[in-house]
Amino acid sequence: MTQAVSEAAAQGDRSENAEYTYGKRRLREIDRRVRFLRKRLDGMVVVDQPPSDRQRVFFGAWLTLEDESGHTVRHRIVGPDEFDMAADYISVDAPLARALLGKRLDDEVRVTLPCGERAYVIVAIDYS
Repeated sequence: MTQAVSEAAAQGDRSENAEYTYGKRRLREIDRRVRFLRKRLDGMVVVDQPPSDRQRVFFGAWLTLEDESGHTVRHRIVGPDEFDMAADYISVDAPLARALLGKRLDDEVRVTLPCGERAYVIVAIDYS
């Protein structure tokens, strides 16, 4: 018993332990994130079918855009929690996506980006 008491005294009170304090803080952050995501789930709708007008840009579309110099880029418009630059996904909240929503094939879109104003022409829209 004396050895257990001396080990506890050597380690200090658990509430004074830095790892314990960090762990409690991290757990609170995780709990806060879980609550946030649960609230978001209530308002989400699964989009499992393409829109009736496939010639217009809507959520979930794969787009091929051509800039003024003829360079093409391909992006998919996804939800804010799904975007991944490596997979060429852009958030529906991004300035480029907001400018594209509702546009049609061959429409020109001008958007102000951090690198300056850019113009794109929609050359392909795909929902597969």
